[in-house]
Amino acid sequence: MSVNESYFAADSVVARLHSDPALIVGGIRALMEQALHPVAMAGVAKYSDFRDDAWGRLRRTGEYVALVTYGPRNEVDRAAERVRTIHHRLGLDTQEELLWVHASMVDAFVDVALRTGAPFTEREIDDYLGQMVIFAELVGIERASVPSTYEELNRYMVDIQPKLAITEEAKRTSVFLTFPPMSLPLRFATPAPALWASVATLAAASLPRWARDIYGWPTFPGQELVTNRALRAFRNNALKLPEFLRTSPYAKAQRDLATSNPSI
Repeated sequence: MSVNESYFAADSVVARLHSDPALIVGGIRALMEQALHPVAMAGVAKYSDFRDDAWGRLRRTGEYVALVTYGPRNEVDRAAERVRTIHHRLGLDTQEELLWVHASMVDAFVDVALRTGAPFTEREIDDYLGQMVIFAELVGIERASVPSTYEELNRYMVDIQPKLAITEEAKRTSVFLTFPPMSLPLRFATPAPALWASVATLAAASLPRWARDIYGWPTFPGQELVTNRALRAFRNNALKLPEFLRTSPYAKAQRDLATSNPSI
């Protein structure tokens, strides 16, 4: 495999799932889930600019996911090295914390994608999780500890719950993710604040019951059904947007390369 090729083929389940509009909601939910690990959240709050730039954190996370999914291996390896360096500086490089960040991310991506009606079978979800082990290894997680099937992921998410808790930093994170700082023109002259808040609220509603319970958020009768319908509506409406608004530059470059060289 050339260093200019991606870790994942253009038609792989990882590439397909990561290009789905469901990940807009899934990405915000992943950060809300990740905030429930007190040790990991304490490190982020102490050393990063997350509180002042929650939107920027989400954007950078999205760019990293897109790069690893679609970008050339040499660029991915350099980016992964930078991420490992940052994690080490933050003191977030223990296997437990790294694994939690990875597992909560894929848990959010998979659950939201399935609930939006994205066309993935059980076998494809298992394939997705197996392929995502590469993501975990790139940031220094030992391969043997990474959930590689849906069953393993669900078991991990149950086993980790006693170590999760609500903290003041987690509460602040949920608020910053819902109402991120914006420039005055963006906040008062565009619908961006309302649109963002509605998507973030949907992400919060999509959290599993146990996570909402930890946050102290109520669960109402029929909430899951209403949330699932809202998720499906969100995805269906997002799919109506022009493709260039929904496609990362890395994904477009990979598709162009695959078109010019069908052997890739």
